[in-house]
Amino acid sequence: IPRIEFEKLVRKRGTERRSKGFSSWNQLVSMLFCHLAGADSLREICNGISCCLGKLVHLGVDRRPNKSTLAYANAHRSADLFEDLLWAVLRRFRSCGHLPQRQHRFRFKNKLFSLDSTTISLCLSLFPWADFRRSKGGVKVHVLLDHDDYMPAFAAISEAKKNDVRVIKALRFNAGSIVVFDAAYNDYRRFAEWTERGVFFVTRMKRDAIYEVIEERRVPFNRNILADEIIRLSGRRAPGKCPYPLRRVVVWDQENGRKIVLLTNHLDFGATTISAIYKDRWKIEIFFKTLKQNLKIKTFIGTTENALRIQIWTALLTLVLLQWLRYLSRKNWSFSNLASLLRLNLFSYRDLTDWLNNPYDTPPLIPIPHQLALEMPGLGPVSYTHLTLPTTGSWWWSGGGGGE
Repeated sequence: IPRIEFEKLVRKRGTERRSKGFSSWNQLVSMLFCHLAGADSLREICNGISCCLGKLVHLGVDRRPNKSTLAYANAHRSADLFEDLLWAVLRRFRSCGHLPQRQHRFRFKNKLFSLDSTTISLCLSLFPWADFRRSKGGVKVHVLLDHDDYMPAFAAISEAKKNDVRVIKALRFNAGSIVVFDAAYNDYRRFAEWTERGVFFVTRMKRDAIYEVIEERRVPFNRNILADEIIRLSGRRAPGKCPYPLRRVVVWDQENGRKIVLLTNHLDFGATTISAIYKDRWKIEIFFKTLKQNLKIKTFIGTTENALRIQIWTALLTLVLLQWLRYLSRKNWSFSNLASLLRLNLFSYRDLTDWLNNPYDTPPLIPIPHQLALEMPGLGPVSYTHLTLPTTGSWWWSGGGGGE
């Protein structure tokens, strides 16, 4: 993370306008330590950094943060700084191609995105601002996943009780893009707008949707496709919201033994391709699972909304950095193994590239300094040892083998 780039974001957001010693950079290092080391509290973060303080000088951290100082910074410094940093790092990695690429490739060249959200449960007595249910609080993390590298193209944090449809209104896609999402994001007006702009979607059809069949297409032989139909929405208000013909594809889910009814505005792709596109949406579920299981977004070190947002944005940033380490390594790392082993070697003096390629290799031995033996006429071999006296700073030398 270039310091110059970070300082520009700090000036843009004005997060150090009235700071006294504890910089935004120290706050970033503390939060990254929280996720990489698996710290559960402010005490663990501050004590952990204090124990390894001499090994953080290269990061510009020369003193440990206080618990109250870190808590105050998380509560009052804008979380937008870390959101901007996340997108800046992602843009640089993507421009250089420094992220793992998608393994499963489709024949089409359209950009493929998946949209979904995950709910993070909170204790309502500690987070009263995150009112969700009668005795439960929560927030939602909405992510638009780019299937080229399975990294976010858009992310937003909202209250858990907020309708998912409101998030989709803020998204803009280029013509030819394909967006995949579940039934919670269904919006007929948005379907009509996308169809006019040449943006395609694949989603689950609502169970109570009313429609009429215009055309029945031939079902491919020996596939999991049960029906392929061109339909028109015929509900009470649906024709006024989306007057365009849509496509209904019924897929048999062999693993779970159920039918999945898909709805799309793409009339040209084969039914098996539509089914495969929706199946690839499972990658966003893996993304959320990876985020929750390996990084600290289930337990929070602050109770304010700003502190929670900072912890979520830095968790996403940490995930991007770990994916970059996976790209650098020639070893086929799983994300969980990389996160756990990195936690155990976080402050070891190892070459990072060598460790990523061969983490179980014996670490190199630190060379032991040897005394220098000098031949002096009439005195024989003399060895010199230099000692620094901490009180006066003067030098003392002692010689052996012939006098002092």
